Amino acid sequence: MSDALKVEPWLRGTMTKVPAVHRAVLDALQLADEDLTRWCAALTAEELNARPVGISSVSFHLRNIARSIDRLLTYAEGHQLSEDQLASLRAEMEPDATPRNVFAELRSALELGGKRVRALVGADLEVSRIVGRQALQATLGGLLVHIADHTQRHVGQAITTAKFVRTARSA
Repeated sequence: MSDALKVEPWLRGTMTKVPAVHRAVLDALQLADEDLTRWCAALTAEELNARPVGISSVSFHLRNIARSIDRLLTYAEGHQLSEDQLASLRAEMEPDATPRNVFAELRSALELGGKRVRALVGADLEVSRIVGRQALQATLGGLLVHIADHTQRHVGQAITTAKFVRTARSA
């Protein structure tokens, strides 16, 4: 691992012209990419889809990260989810992931998500947003922060599951 990657993105001093909230989200997305690549990229398709003791698979967490970034940014941009987004939500648990397709989806979502976060620079973080069919109240800033914390929560779960299934290799 290079010296630059030993320091987490938020401590690298990059993106200094991006406001703090947006920068924190971008740093969280970058850290997610680095950590998931490090711990999960070498898993086989069987390992990605494994559900040891009934817990969610690594592929579920990777898909959920990718697709929830899109969903949360849709709300942040002031829109409601499309039927395609709802259908992809329902398919997150499907046991058909391959390393190639799930990481391609993840990286695409992280890249596009970063662009969408940057497009929100200058927007009022206190502006009200409606989330979900229950029309729950949120703010743009709250949604951005949630993107970061939701992503990192699933990164931790994916890594823990990956470690568990990799241990089963040698058992």
